[in-house]
Amino acid sequence: MTTKAQQNSDTGKLTVLKTADFEVDGKATNTNWAKTNWVSLPQRRKDGKVYATDAKVLYSDSGVYFLFHCQDSLITSTMKEDFANLYLEDVVEVFLWTDESMPIYFEYELSPYNYELPILVPNMKGTFLGWRPWHYEGDRKTRHAAYIETKNNAIVGWNAEFFIPYTLLKPLNNVPPKKGTQWRANMYRIDYDKKSSAWSWQLTRTNFHDFEKFGTFIFD
Repeated sequence: MTTKAQQNSDTGKLTVLKTADFEVDGKATNTNWAKTNWVSLPQRRKDGKVYATDAKVLYSDSGVYFLFHCQDSLITSTMKEDFANLYLEDVVEVFLWTDESMPIYFEYELSPYNYELPILVPNMKGTFLGWRPWHYEGDRKTRHAAYIETKNNAIVGWNAEFFIPYTLLKPLNNVPPKKGTQWRANMYRIDYDKKSSAWSWQLTRTNFHDFEKFGTFIFD
């Protein structure tokens, strides 16, 4: 996949355009992705190799769509189950803080082999713990797909494409969003090529859970 990041992360704001619902396949083949531009995730920690990471976001009447393209040459991903500690290996992550009056946000992680970690996180002055969804079935389940890209039998990157339904985010406030709604949010990537590297749309002070430093999604 060829990407060109066209939205700058420096403003801390991202306009999220509306779309009709569509299926995800990990290869971003649906034409709805052409509605919006890539946003670059700067590499904040460069202990490993230097790679590019780009993302797109869309929303519909039923949920929010995300697409990540991660340049890579070595996939580090041995966990083969959902709800594992995916952040200890190659992963992309999205944090959605829908209501700034409450220190509770939704976190979603997806690995290169399509294993997921969806959790709700109460964060009380830096003390936080993720809670798994109950009755995680039917229209409360995410839809997700990952794809490892190769060229001449060599790995050149991987994609993560996923859909988070509003039914899973209940009872968080400001859900579903409408035109003009704003959510605080951040997008991340972790890569382990011998040493770990990290990317984030917005720079945080301590760790990925520094929600006060999240950027802003503006739904159009």
